[in-house]
Amino acid sequence: MLKQSLILLLAIGCLSSCAPTATVYIVRHAERANDTDTTSLSVEGLRRADKLAQRLAGVKLDTVYVTPYTRTRQTAQPTAQSKRLPLTQYPTSPVAKLTGRIRTFRGQSALVVGHSNTVLEIARELGAKPVLQKIEHGDYANLLIVKLRQTGAGWKATLREETY
Repeated sequence: MLKQSLILLLAIGCLSSCAPTATVYIVRHAERANDTDTTSLSVEGLRRADKLAQRLAGVKLDTVYVTPYTRTRQTAQPTAQSKRLPLTQYPTSPVAKLTGRIRTFRGQSALVVGHSNTVLEIARELGAKPVLQKIEHGDYANLLIVKLRQTGAGWKATLREETY
């Protein structure tokens, strides 16, 4: 009986640690050249995009998501090129369309480049609870890393907040 109980506990432990996971790296686009909606990145923003690629160099990515805006594409491009991945466009709203795609991941990871008004919303929609309440206009350095693990009750999210 003791042997069967130990085997059962080991099996449960393996199932919980072997559960399908997804990792999502969420950033705001880098510094803008100006305040128009169609602007590209500034020189500083292009440097930050390269810095993001360096930060994610050792990370396995399966997908890179960007909005239709030039600045999100430019922010993601160095990372996508280094990983030999295409840019996959997603609509800026509703974020549930994007998070619904992410919830189909099984052992996959993605970079999502969004905007000051969508980054935190995406993280929250995935079940994370960011400490940040708002991303300020001049704030471009936040990196939210959301790890999703599928449990019997659905997805469980953990969050790590960094700057890069």
